[in-house]
Amino acid sequence: MQVKSRHHLRSDAVSDIRDALADTLGIELEGDSFELVELTDSPFDLVLVDGDPDVLYYESDAGREPFLTVRGANAHPPERGVVTVDAGAVSFVSDGADVMRPGITEADDSISGGDIVAIAEETHGKVLGVGRALVDGSEMVGDAGKVVKSLHHVGDDLYEFSV
Repeated sequence: MQVKSRHHLRSDAVSDIRDALADTLGIELEGDSFELVELTDSPFDLVLVDGDPDVLYYESDAGREPFLTVRGANAHPPERGVVTVDAGAVSFVSDGADVMRPGITEADDSISGGDIVAIAEETHGKVLGVGRALVDGSEMVGDAGKVVKSLHHVGDDLYEFSV
């Protein structure tokens, strides 16, 4: 993964990121410097917040939308849009596996199928991955089936990205 381009964001783009993250995750993203890093060979672009890769852009039906990276979600813990997994699922999620119903202990009811979600472990609440919900949050806890497609996880190229 290499940097294709890098530039500072205008204040209106920064406001859009802050508003979107407040709406979807219930967080207030603070920072003085916001820099867009466009990457080659990646489905995401990054936003460095005060030099830290805290935000990613992903493609959705509505266009390009911001969400927190794993590092960003651990630095700015989301209040909404979180799927919590048990200890047995931690190693699988950390390796990039999709999330299956039996590993889920809790899911935010406001999640709709297709939403991007943070995947956290239940013991300490640390975010292990980011994925796309395949079903609504109210349908995630159960006995069988894949419910979150992994997009980004601890240890992947995006997680290890440094400038």
